[in-house]
Amino acid sequence: MAKAHETILEIDFRALKHNFEYLKSKIKPKTKFLAVVKAFAYGSDAIEIAKFLENEGVDYFAVAYTDEGVALRDAGITKPILVLHPLPASFKTLIERCLEPSIYSSKVLSEFLEVAAEEKQVNCPIHIKFNTGLNRLGFNSEDVDFILYQLKNSNHVKVKSIFSHLAASEDLNEKVFSKNQIDQFDDISKAMVSGLNYRPILHICNTSGILNYPEAHLDMVRSGIGLYGFGNSKEEDQNLKPIAALKSVISQIHKVTPGESVGYNRAFKAIQPTKTATIPIGHADGLGRQYGKGKGFVTINNQRAYIVGNVCMDMIMVDVTQIDCQEGDEVVIFGKNPNASEFSATVNSISYEIITAVSQRIKRVYKK
Repeated sequence: MAKAHETILEIDFRALKHNFEYLKSKIKPKTKFLAVVKAFAYGSDAIEIAKFLENEGVDYFAVAYTDEGVALRDAGITKPILVLHPLPASFKTLIERCLEPSIYSSKVLSEFLEVAAEEKQVNCPIHIKFNTGLNRLGFNSEDVDFILYQLKNSNHVKVKSIFSHLAASEDLNEKVFSKNQIDQFDDISKAMVSGLNYRPILHICNTSGILNYPEAHLDMVRSGIGLYGFGNSKEEDQNLKPIAALKSVISQIHKVTPGESVGYNRAFKAIQPTKTATIPIGHADGLGRQYGKGKGFVTINNQRAYIVGNVCMDMIMVDVTQIDCQEGDEVVIFGKNPNASEFSATVNSISYEIITAVSQRIKRVYKK
């Protein structure tokens, strides 16, 4: 593909296909696959990613909020969509658009049952979320009897799945904790299935759960970060391909003499003759100020150019004193080398943060 002539996020569907097939190879043929496409599909493009994965045979999608699910429905996505954190204010919209809520507390259950009754629903699909150690959202094991009592008194909803979330599945030093979560979920699931008299889909594994706990794949697995090219370990990163590359161009080159400064607050002061390149990407595009003052870097002609001074809203300046380059040359912020994990590690961050921070004002370009 031609080199970038503006700031773009290049999305490679060949890499996405590879990641999907690799993760699918880790599960049994009858185990369902749920693709997590929340937060604009981890900063890429939820609609294009979902369309592609629906054609590839994914079984389910998950989003964080109702509006994200509505956008997928408006784009023609027909597969089931789990809304992981539905808010009561959006329950009617959720029902109208055939979205499926995660029910995680007695308050949310009561409120959804009330709306489902008002909307004259019969067997409206819901998903019951249990907390087994993450302590973020979810019922506790002692809530099983309450849930079953509420559900037996209503034909407005039907449990489509029962699920939980592993807290440290990527950390092999926490195997005892993770296995305890899996065992807890097994006990909860048995109690729920016995009380319901039917078996919903059971799922607990995220990307690292797929890779590290095959015994816990159950009826369905969920993957977010793995689809986008990251396996939460150096070993698994080798088996996956980052789907997104953030690129830009050199707008202008400056020669800075000793004593001169660069950028706001004069955060960089030259002590020797320095050549800097200005690049049209800044903290409004997702490149936070923490990357400034020599911490973060970009790649120009296969060489690292470190950010000098503060990151501006729409621009950064980098040191290209030792790099043969000119205005208009392509700049890689992250892609395959360095990938988002390596780039974010310069400020002790993680790939999730930088890829989901990429602004929607940045043009998306697709390699299909």
